[in-house]
Amino acid sequence: MENTIRRIRKSKKLSQEELAGKCGVTRQTVNAIENNKYDPTLALAFKLAFHLEVTVDELFEFHYGEE
Repeated sequence: MENTIRRIRKSKKLSQEELAGKCGVTRQTVNAIENNKYDPTLALAFKLAFHLEVTVDELFEFHYGEE
């Protein structure tokens, strides 16, 4: 699964720290998600989408055949 969080976050002129604060997580968590090192919970995915003003589908792209 890949995501577009970094691109969308930067287009909104938000730092990782600012987005993390809005979502109630650490900057390190946002960094790990952006670098595909951590898959967020469904609840966190919805928070990210809400604060970035997009849908969850716009944030994450699932590639079939991958684990």
